[in-house]
Amino acid sequence: MNNMKWLLRREFWENKGSFFWAPAIVALVMFVFITGSVVYALATNGIGGTIVIDGHAVSKAGKLAELPLAAQTEIASVIANTYVAAALPLFGLLPLVVFFYCLAALYDERRDRSILFWKSLPVSDQMTVLSKVLTALLVAPLIAIVIGTVVSLLMLFVGLAAVVPSGLNLFGLVLSQPALYLAPLRLVGLLPVYILWAIPTVGWLLLVSSWARSKVLVWAVAVPVLLVVLAKWADYMLAQFANANTAIYPVVVDVAARGLAGLVPGIWATYGDVTAIAMSASGKRTVDAGVFFEQSWMSLSQPGMWAGVVVGAAMIYAAMRLRRYRDEG
Repeated sequence: MNNMKWLLRREFWENKGSFFWAPAIVALVMFVFITGSVVYALATNGIGGTIVIDGHAVSKAGKLAELPLAAQTEIASVIANTYVAAALPLFGLLPLVVFFYCLAALYDERRDRSILFWKSLPVSDQMTVLSKVLTALLVAPLIAIVIGTVVSLLMLFVGLAAVVPSGLNLFGLVLSQPALYLAPLRLVGLLPVYILWAIPTVGWLLLVSSWARSKVLVWAVAVPVLLVVLAKWADYMLAQFANANTAIYPVVVDVAARGLAGLVPGIWATYGDVTAIAMSASGKRTVDAGVFFEQSWMSLSQPGMWAGVVVGAAMIYAAMRLRRYRDEG
């Protein structure tokens, strides 16, 4: 266990720029941009124009305070349920960071021959590869969740403060919403779902990283894409000359998507009606966060998801074995 702790520290410190500083800088840019936009709007024109909130047409900012308490409560509820959506750019950055980290994780140490030094230490290949898996599936997402929650809260408070001069003070109503405090917990609660859906991608990328002698990005992307093209060609040829259809193309597309896009947060929503059900439950054009959370866990009941986990675990094991024998530069 102590070895794993130090291996995880090693991975973090060697990749601190991509795991911490990249999302931190993006979060800072987002916050500065939003704050600057709000300050500029207040300094020039204030809050004006015609807006529609929960079916209530408001023509001037001063009229916001005249909204009935029920409408204000509804607005506060929507804000508390959706404020973490402000961190979507960070969650969009996460798969890119982890994708390239996994590709380089086992390839770079062979390329610069540092693998000879690391193999001289009393740490097994299994433990080393497992530390990289945990870094990709656990450490990086947790850092993104923490930074995303902090910047979302900061932007939320800036937005609430911006409407106070117009007579609409929602601080009390928003702070009294349980969803405000449940949102970060739900993000952490979705982490096991994210890990299970991302295992095939991490397994594939680590396998390529441990096997390819060069051009790991080309190998990682070209093989799934080539399989999709071949499956489409096979279906087309059979349909044209044999009047038959193997129905293999959708399966290959699904496999390729799981292999390349499994790191995208919320990818499980594309394999069912997760988002549609959550929107239907809210009764509005917003997603019910609680229902989305429940439906996300329900996605684990799909047999295809578990098949991907098994295949991903097999590829991770293969990467461990390959690291043991492939230490060439």
